[in-house]
Amino acid sequence: MTHMGVMAYPLRYALADLALALSRAGANPAEVSSTAARAAADMIGDGAGVQLLRDDGRYEEISYHHLDDERSRTLARSLDRAGDTPDDEFSTTLAASRRPIVLAGDPAAALGHPEDGITAAVLCPVIVDNTYAGFLILTRHTADAFYSTPEVELARDIAGEVSLAVSAARAQERLKAAEERYHRVLETIPEGVLQLDPDGVATYANEPIGVVLGMPRAELIGVSLRGFLDNVGQKELDRRIAECKTGRSTVGATRLMRADGSRRSVRISMMPVRDDHGEFAGVLCMITDTTDHIDARGLKRQLDHLRRLDSLGQLIGGLSHDFNNLMTVVAGSADMILTGTEEGSQPHQLAQDILDAVATGRTLTHQLLAFGRSEGNRPEVIPIPDLLTDVQSLFSRTLGERIGLDLTFGPDVWPVKAERGPLEQALVNLAANARDAMLHGGMVRVTATNEVIEPGQFATEGAPAGKLVHLIVTDTGTGMEEEVRKRALEPFFTTRPTAAGLGLATTAGIVTNLGGHIELESQPRMGTTVHIYLPAAEERKQAEGEGRTKQAVIGRVLIVEDQPDVAQLVQRLIAPAGYEIAVATDALTAVTQVASGARPDLLITDVVMPTMTGPELASALRTHQPDLPVLYMSGYSAASLGPQLHLDDNSMLLEKPFTRSTLLGAIRSLCGPQPIRQNEAPPPQ
Repeated sequence: MTHMGVMAYPLRYALADLALALSRAGANPAEVSSTAARAAADMIGDGAGVQLLRDDGRYEEISYHHLDDERSRTLARSLDRAGDTPDDEFSTTLAASRRPIVLAGDPAAALGHPEDGITAAVLCPVIVDNTYAGFLILTRHTADAFYSTPEVELARDIAGEVSLAVSAARAQERLKAAEERYHRVLETIPEGVLQLDPDGVATYANEPIGVVLGMPRAELIGVSLRGFLDNVGQKELDRRIAECKTGRSTVGATRLMRADGSRRSVRISMMPVRDDHGEFAGVLCMITDTTDHIDARGLKRQLDHLRRLDSLGQLIGGLSHDFNNLMTVVAGSADMILTGTEEGSQPHQLAQDILDAVATGRTLTHQLLAFGRSEGNRPEVIPIPDLLTDVQSLFSRTLGERIGLDLTFGPDVWPVKAERGPLEQALVNLAANARDAMLHGGMVRVTATNEVIEPGQFATEGAPAGKLVHLIVTDTGTGMEEEVRKRALEPFFTTRPTAAGLGLATTAGIVTNLGGHIELESQPRMGTTVHIYLPAAEERKQAEGEGRTKQAVIGRVLIVEDQPDVAQLVQRLIAPAGYEIAVATDALTAVTQVASGARPDLLITDVVMPTMTGPELASALRTHQPDLPVLYMSGYSAASLGPQLHLDDNSMLLEKPFTRSTLLGAIRSLCGPQPIRQNEAPPPQ
């Protein structure tokens, strides 16, 4: 009884079109209901309606569609339960079972008035954030009418698309609210905020500090605060950083020299910043311009600001986790649309655009949130192509529209082991230096090659040798005289009277700390070339039998996630692979299930949860199943989690946000292939 039009048009495309239409409906419940009802009537027939619950827990007005307009209006009036609570027989059954209800004959007729002539009906629950949120109803009116099993499954899929659309709309609303909170946090601080590394080099600057120092905030990154201080101020800065290193906060007054040469009186509150291991990582400064407002109340205000900064740091850490949870729902929903659409189609491209935007948003989130990098400055193996691709957008923003950028590297360039944050900072400093040498435009070229350097080949004592990655940054700027070139890497040396310092000195320090070597090549009017040599990472070949010792085909998956929308999204992402899925939104429920005899083949759990952390949950379940594989999910990075998370050979961490392919890939990597089930759909949850 499926319409011929639908048969001619593959159902997967029809469902993809519906998903796209529902996404366009956005947060308008009436439009979501109307769109889904019309699609269900067109794809299955004869009539279809959607009735969702309002925020107050009562049904809103039904959206019903039938090919016969008169019958559509009549049935809408008969079936409408607007204003009622979901405590009737059908609502409670749908909410409890999460399964479709199929009716024929008298039970179907009882849904409306006798004159409506309903002879068959299907009711499918709409589940949002693991909670009953309404239903989809389909009706037929011919004698001996019925709904086939494929039609019931299609109705269930349509109800699932409605669930996904409502869940995604709610997630987008929360995402927007969280983003607005981020901006308010940064914008409501009137004082300048500056984070310095242990050497006094700026790693973060907000807009007000740029006003105080007379430089755009973007140009302050990588610049030492010493460049704005006289000799006395520099010694005082060193003393106060040393005091912060002992764990004490400080408040004091000093005078800063702005980029234009003028001086401002300021009060600087400093508090120590520590990394995930508790090691000193620098200081967080709140700087208030007191040139026109020097009074006795200034010191008290700065002490208050220190307390506010402490709260701000905790708030931002939590918001980062929540932000990634929300982006996981958005990314996962877009990924489901992507896999259900034909490559090259408009829905496919729109879904890909959403995924690209999520990736960009994740990068932007890290830039906005962290006064220092969240990765904790842990050395990691960095593929050079990935590094240069990641910094390309930073290069472009630094250089501006009048300067071209060309990146050249081959796929065989060796990786390096380094701290990603400082290495990216060093490269961006070179871009900023090149920009300042090309006021009328030009070109910057970045290349990467492999080099094998013999010991003693470099004149500098202690320079590296062996397998090195050679990064070359060339500009077409004004170049340097030989005397300037020789001093260009010296700290605080600059040829610009209004500049606070030269970024080349910072870059040289970073390269040296990474065990590398840097050289300058320049002539007047011939541009400048910077050569950076970094030790290649050692390639570690895994011994036979090393690593995970067990991979078994799995069938039963237990998902534990305290955010219902994320839990539901994970369930939807892996359900098509044929896994038998159970979901718990708190850890204690999962412990009870396993203690009562449930035996999952895989645990997928969040790391940070209210009653019990993911590692604590895994430990509790492994008392019953010692070999239980565990896939952890978290909005925090592995470095941020630190000692909270220890990964053994039978566990992995998947950072949010993720897509279906990365999630399934992690499961396969941890546990082996997915189960093979012929003609069997996963059981509903």
